[in-house]
Amino acid sequence: MSGLVPVIIIAVVVILFLTILLSFIPIGLWITAYFSGVKVGFFTLIGMRLRRVVPRKIVTPMIKATKAGLELGIDKLEAHYLAGGNVNTVVDALIAAQRANIDIEFERAAAIDLAGRNVLEAVQVSVNPKVIETPKVAAVAKDGIEVMVKARVTVRANIERLVGGAGEETIIARVGEGIVTTVGSASSHKGVLENPDLISKTVLDKGLDSGTAFEILSIDVADIDVGRNIGAQLQTDQAEADKRVSQAKAEERRAMAVAKEQEMKAEVQSMRAKVVEAEAEVPLALAKALKDGNIGAMDYYNMKNILADTDMRDSISKVNKQPDDKNMNK
Repeated sequence: MSGLVPVIIIAVVVILFLTILLSFIPIGLWITAYFSGVKVGFFTLIGMRLRRVVPRKIVTPMIKATKAGLELGIDKLEAHYLAGGNVNTVVDALIAAQRANIDIEFERAAAIDLAGRNVLEAVQVSVNPKVIETPKVAAVAKDGIEVMVKARVTVRANIERLVGGAGEETIIARVGEGIVTTVGSASSHKGVLENPDLISKTVLDKGLDSGTAFEILSIDVADIDVGRNIGAQLQTDQAEADKRVSQAKAEERRAMAVAKEQEMKAEVQSMRAKVVEAEAEVPLALAKALKDGNIGAMDYYNMKNILADTDMRDSISKVNKQPDDKNMNK
């Protein structure tokens, strides 16, 4: 019994060692790689574990690449994984490019993947072009009629310009700009409706795919409608604006006339006040003149008679004038 205890302890230690070893080294993955023709050593798998690399994400794409006839080093795949790339997507893109006879190296595919673009989708679009549909673009011809145009742009991915090239939003914006320019240069909206292919030819000749990650194959007008009469609306708005300006100027003139009238009334009142003030000083002046002997008593009475005679004549003229006014009113 005493000799059996060391054996049990050794067996437990061996079992624990094998358990830890098998959990640290993916034996099943190694066997799969071996029978797939991919030579991966135990120390390589251990190194992946130590570098915090998931061995399955490296070995499985390596198996696919080997079966497809691609010669890729496991160090390149591991380096791309450590850089934050998607190894499986890159390998799938390389396989798809090989089947489509597209020349693309691993370094370029890895750079495209690290740039944030889907390299597999780019290869697929390069083989099978995609259609980008623009929203309705409003443009105004020279006759003032608005034209609504919707276009379909067929593009193919340009592998060489995927890194640093503009995306679909730039293509849509440039096509919209080209549509506005083409319609705006047309003398009449009827010409645009009769020849919609004029838009396609003019826009396509502008080289809108320059600096983008795509190559434009064709631009087709999908829908074209007539919108508002912008020219008439602008003329109406201009007339309304002119009317408001005229009204403002008339109001300004009226306000100036009212101010002028008030100013004249104020001047008249001022003059009347001065007359009243002057008339109030007349008795004082007469009294002073009598006192100083400048005029005599008879002179004063003669002046009073003249004033009385003047008032009488004014009264008579007013009485004679009233019937004439009544006859005129009749």
